[in-house]
Formats: sequence, C-alpha cells, structure tokens
Amino acid sequence: MSIATKSELHRIVIVGGGAGGLELATRLGDRLGRRQRARVTLLDCSRTHLWKPLLHEVAAGSMDLYEHDLDYLAQARWHHFDFQLGRMDGLDRGRRVIRITPTNDELSGEELIARREIAYDTLVIAVGSRTNDFGTPGAREHAISLDTPEDAELFHRRLVNACIRANEQREPLREEQLKVGIIGAGATGVELAAELHKTTRELVAYGFERIQPERDIRMTIIEAAPRILGGVPERVARAALDLLRSLRVEVLTGEKVTEVCPDAVITASGRRIPVELTVWAAGIKAPEFLKDLDGLETNRLNQLVVEQTLVTTRDPDIFAMGDCACCPWPQHTGPCVPARAQAAHQQASHLVRNLRRRLNGQPLRPYVYRDFGSLVSLGEYSTVGNLMGKLLGGSIFVEGLFARIMYISLYRMHLYALHGAAKVLFDMLGRLFVRRTEPRVKLH
Repeated sequence: MSIATKSELHRIVIVGGGAGGLELATRLGDRLGRRQRARVTLLDCSRTHLWKPLLHEVAAGSMDLYEHDLDYLAQARWHHFDFQLGRMDGLDRGRRVIRITPTNDELSGEELIARREIAYDTLVIAVGSRTNDFGTPGAREHAISLDTPEDAELFHRRLVNACIRANEQREPLREEQLKVGIIGAGATGVELAAELHKTTRELVAYGFERIQPERDIRMTIIEAAPRILGGVPERVARAALDLLRSLRVEVLTGEKVTEVCPDAVITASGRRIPVELTVWAAGIKAPEFLKDLDGLETNRLNQLVVEQTLVTTRDPDIFAMGDCACCPWPQHTGPCVPARAQAAHQQASHLVRNLRRRLNGQPLRPYVYRDFGSLVSLGEYSTVGNLMGKLLGGSIFVEGLFARIMYISLYRMHLYALHGAAKVLFDMLGRLFVRRTEPRVKLH
C-alpha cells in the first residue's frame, strides 16, 4: 500500500488555539498527523498560548505570563501539526477555503504576512469568546477586558504605574486614585478581586512606604444581577461573598452600569463610583466575524449553532466547539452547553474520536456535556465550589485546601493533554524551586 503525499492527505484546519483548539490540534497531530492519515493545521492570531482561566492571575501580578505561555510553533513541531499565524475573517464554503487577514510586524508596522487563503476538507472553528460590553458608553475607551494575555499585562502595568505615581506625588490622593472597579461578579471578576487584594499588599511592601493598602487601595465589584456568581449554587456564591467582605472588597449587586468614565463608573440608579482602573468582566459573546460567516447559523451572541455531534447546522464539513459554539444540552433548561473550560476540554476529546470516525466513513456520535461542578479561586485565602457526579450522588459543597487542589488540577489536566505526564511532573518540580528565589508578585 502506497503512502499518500502531504498534498493528498485529508486537510483538517482548526481555527483558534485556545484550550479546546490547541488540545484538539495536539491530539489529532499525535494520532493522525504522525501516521500520515491527515494534515492538521492550527491557525491563531497569537504566537503563544496561555490557559484563559489564568488571566486574572497575570493581571494581578501573581503569575508571570512569560513563564507559563506555550509557543505554538514548538508545540506544532513536537506533535506533528502545522501552525499558521493569522486571523480568520471570512469563509467560502463553496470552494472550502478560509480567508486570513494580513499580519503586520508589531514593531515596524510593516506587512509581515500577506492576505491569504487556507483550503480545508474539514474545518473546526474554536475561536472562543470575547467580553460583551453591551455597547455601554465609555466601556471600550476606559475599561480593560481580560480577553487576552496582552490585556492582562496592560492592566498590571497600569496598576504598578498607579502605585508608583501615588507613592511619588506630594499632594494627597484623589478620590478615585488607587481604586479598582470590577464590572461583573462572575468567576473572573470575583477571582480577580481576591487575587488583587493579596498582590497589591505584597507590591506595596517593595518600597511604596507612602501607600497604606487598607486605607488607599480599595476594590469595588459592580454586578447587575441580584447576587454574585449567578452560574453556581447559592451556597457557593454566599461563601465567596462572605470572604470578599472580610477582605473589605465592596460588592454592589443590582447595579447596572450605564457609563464608564475615565475616573468613575455610573450605574442606572444614578450612583457614581470613583475608580482609577476599571475592568469589564460582565458577559461574553463570540467574535463579530462569525455573525455573517457565509450563511452559517448563529445566535444573538454570534455563536455558531451546532448539532449535538458539534457539526454546524448548515454545513457537514464544518464543526464548532468551545465558547463560540451553541451546542444543545438535552434534559436541561439552558439553551446550550455553558461556556466553560471543562466543556471545551470535553468537546476536544469528543472531536478527536468523531473526526477519526469521519475519516473512516463511520457515523458521528453525539456529544453529551458532563457537568463536574464549578470551582472559584479566591487567591491564597480560599477556594470554594461544588462538585458533581454520579459517584457523589448529586452536588456537594467544597472549600479550603481540598477545593484548592481540585482547582489546580484543572490546569494540570490541560497541561497533561498538551504535554503528557512526564513533562507536567518535571515542570511542577522545577517551579517549586524557582518560586523560592523570586518575588511573590511581579514588580513591573
């Protein structure tokens, strides 16, 4: 039997190198690319990958981005897939090609890669989601959304600069100075507030003697819903709220933000909340370009509507997964599977099996979401959440060290899917030693 040439191989193109997309490319590369059964290509507009649930730690300064990011080119070489740098902005289903915008050199501004097209036999769209500011006036201009590692880095630099400025000035602090407003009390907003409480105090300890954290550095969470963490059981939300209040984090519920100003946040009730730094962490939607993508069906959040096999409703050659997909959730009141990292991980595993069945001419199997519960990290203070499963007989509340171990294990599972057990183990041991010789917070 002759071996097919690379140009004759079935072309699987994955758009988006987030948690699900990168796991899928890695596992397909190991199973199909290595054996010359398919040509697997991953497209992403960034050169490196970071697990998105870690962005609040990068923003707070408790994690150095450059110690945890993963280079797509290296991953592609190690796991037998191709990596293409670029951003998808169009689709021609008739010709089975995707259109890629030009890529510019971030230093010179000159064109680095010209506009081009990539052909596919099977297309998987896994472009994730973006923060939804609902068109709120001033949100884009004056609030930072933690959608990318660059956003998180930008917030941290502004935080450090704000402390430097306040420490060096001779006049008293302004009303809003060194105050952080976090719009949205979902997991990102709550975790960021707790992480910032710890890291800002450690930051001030490195020579900012004029700043008194308990007096000068304050955080306010503003949530339109009646309670925080609307997607988790009320007991979990109540435990998180009690801890936030013990940290003197102000939590305002039932307050819809109507405007974001350079030095304040305005709510529908007319309340003016003085802040110098604003983070928008309320709501998500899929990228805008999906809304009119050559006739594919989308919902009001720009998510691609898929069948339970993760195939798009109007094209059997195109799949969608993760936050950008609206996948049915049978026997549940919600319209689709929730946008969570555990869902993306499960869908990646399911698509590995389904794409192999597709290549073998076998019928696709339906994906069924398994909800293992939710965990919310409150920094070094605590972790709270609920675990679900058949062995547990429903849902159980967890907190403290056990919950923290479970939370960390989610990230380790992602690393295991990308690198295998040996590399994850050695990486953990290496970081234990390195951490002892570094500051506990990023200082720049």
